[in-house]
Order: sequence, then structure tokens, then C-alpha cells
Amino acid sequence: MSASQELEKLATNYALEAVRLDKQGAKGMAITMYQKAIENLLKLVQLYPEYSLNKVYIQRAMAYQERIRILQNAGITPVAHDETETQPETEKTDSTETGKTTSAGKASYDELIVKEKPNVRWEEVVGLEAAKKAIKEAIVYPVQRPDLFPLGWPRGILLFGPPGCGKTLLAAAVATEIDALFLSVDAASVMSKWLGEAERNVAKLFRSARKAASNGKPAIVFVDELDSLMGRHSSEVGGEVRVRNQFLKEMDGILDKGKKLHVYVIGATNKPWDLDWPFIRRFQKRILVPLPDHHARLQMFKLYTSNLSLAPDVDLHELARLSEGFSGSDIRDTCQSAHLKVIGEFFESGQAKNKLAKPRPLTMSDFRQILEERKPSVSLNMLASYNRWFEAFKAL
Repeated sequence: MSASQELEKLATNYALEAVRLDKQGAKGMAITMYQKAIENLLKLVQLYPEYSLNKVYIQRAMAYQERIRILQNAGITPVAHDETETQPETEKTDSTETGKTTSAGKASYDELIVKEKPNVRWEEVVGLEAAKKAIKEAIVYPVQRPDLFPLGWPRGILLFGPPGCGKTLLAAAVATEIDALFLSVDAASVMSKWLGEAERNVAKLFRSARKAASNGKPAIVFVDELDSLMGRHSSEVGGEVRVRNQFLKEMDGILDKGKKLHVYVIGATNKPWDLDWPFIRRFQKRILVPLPDHHARLQMFKLYTSNLSLAPDVDLHELARLSEGFSGSDIRDTCQSAHLKVIGEFFESGQAKNKLAKPRPLTMSDFRQILEERKPSVSLNMLASYNRWFEAFKAL
């Protein structure tokens, strides 16, 4: 298989996975998969500017990016089950081919658990020094030298803060650092898709983690949108109560002081104030993942533009200043949008037909236009709420 075919296959697979997760309402993982699809599509366009399908790839990338923006905003609506306009032809499949959905429409254990090994290094997590330090002390150091921890170590880590600030990235980075089995599950999907067999699946999730740890391989259970599973609800059906109780039981099992297994539960939430106290106290580490400061935003712009062609007038320090209040995801989307804008112009002008032609460099004007068209995804009121909760429950 050629390099172009490999990239095309990767983009297709990521897009298919994104749409599947999107349909289930697993927005956190869906966004990650959409972003990976966009990356591979843009890489295709950059490496093979004369490729006949590049216009299609650009259109798909822009469609995926628009879907990401919708998912990141309030009032999220899962993609409709018949929505196929943003999928490559090879992505159109039904559940009978995958064998991963029951006849009743309930997702299976294998479909809802993401076991793909993350490949994120610490250096890719820009800023967040306090959060990285706390996670290293809780997970990395005990794995490296368990003999130095006679009192044991934290097994439950709660990451909370505004959306798009790196909670999932932190969990992936620590999994890579300790070469752990990484079991990622979206809590909203658990509650919506597992009812009826949820207790068994939750037990199976933790059993897989304990088995890996017993064989000498650390295991991380990453639960995104934790508030969907462990939040306070005015009315609950019996199935939901049983799921929550099963999760409490499993967490109590791994928190047993007499056991030295390296099994960790990392929970991520944008709404820590919705969590029930019985769940909060089981996370010995409660870490705020804040918006990036000026230095972190500067480093993010350097990271996300490192493979882009920039005009001499692009001032990254000024971009960091102009993006005050932006999350890491906002900054990534800004760079991506500016790049897509230039690539789109390149194809619309017809220059792409010339194999030697290349798109023009990105200018400061391109970035300013994007920054004028988008606002921070986190409001000042939200920031105040996170800081109040952190002061009340912080445990670094």
C-alpha cells in the first residue's frame, strides 16, 4: 500500500469512528477522532498537491471541523443516524457488517470501549505544569518505584475544568509514559447504551484492568464526561442507580489499601459541581485543568504552526495576546481554520493543477480574520465557577 493510500485509509477509519461515536453522543471521543481525520486529510493534501481528490478532501476536512465546532458548543445534538454527507463512500456501513450492535440497538462492550493505544508524549502537553506534577506523583513515580510508597498511592484522579483544555491529553500522556493498558469510555454512552446490561459491562471493564495489572502491565480506566455517570439526578430509573452503585463498588475494590495493583481511574468532567460527594471522595487527587496562560498559548501557537508555512509578518506573541481566554482546543482550531482558508483559496484558484505550485504562506491577516470570527468557548462566569469549586475541593 502506498503512502497516499495509507493516509487515505487512516482518514477514512478515523472519520468512520468519529461518526459512530457522534451518533452515540460520545462527543469527547468523537471530537478527537474528527481531529485525527482532519490531520490525515490535510497531510494528504500537503504531500500530494496534484492529487485528483484533494478538493473532496478539503471539503470533508471543513465539514468535520464544522461538526467539531457544533459539538464544542452548548446544546449538543448527536449526529442523525442517516447523516452521511460528511462520510467517505467507504464509511457507509451498517451494524450487521460490524457485528458490534445488538438487535435491540444497544451498543456492545467492545463498541463502547476505546482501547487504541494513545501516542501522546509529555512534551506535547503544553503548559499545565501543576497538573502534570500532580499526575506524575500519583501515577508515574509509583509505577517506576513502588517500593518507595509504603502507604500506597492514589488510584483515583479527577481532572476538571473548561472543555478543550487538555484533560484527555493528560490521561493519554500518562498512559504512554507508563506503557499502560488504556481503557477509555464515555460516561454518557454508558448511561444511554448500557442500561440493561450495564453492571456486567462495568464489572468487565474493571476486570480487564485488574487482569492486566496482575500480569505486570499498569492499567488506566479513563472515564470522560464523568458527571453523566456520577452526577446528581432529580429522578433516576433503577438501572441508572445500579450502574452507579456498581461503579462505586469497583472503585472501592481498586482503592483497597491492601492491594498494590497499578490500576488507576482517571475521570474527566466539565461540570465537577454536579458530582455526588460519594464519588468525589473516591478521587484522592482532584486537579483543575485551567485555560492556558499567555506563555502556554504562545507555545501552542508554535506547536500547531510548526508544520505550516508562515509569512514573515506572523507574530506569534501577538497571536497569543489576541487569543486571551481561548482554550487549547480553540487555539488548535484557529490554526487549522487559517490553514484550511489558504488551502481552499489554492484549490479554488486552479493552481493545484500545477504540480510544482504551492499554497501561499499564512499571513497575520489570515489569523486575525479567524480570530475576529470566533469567540472563546469558555465564559468568565464558567471560569469563576471552576475556581470556586477548586477552592472548595482541591486535592493536588
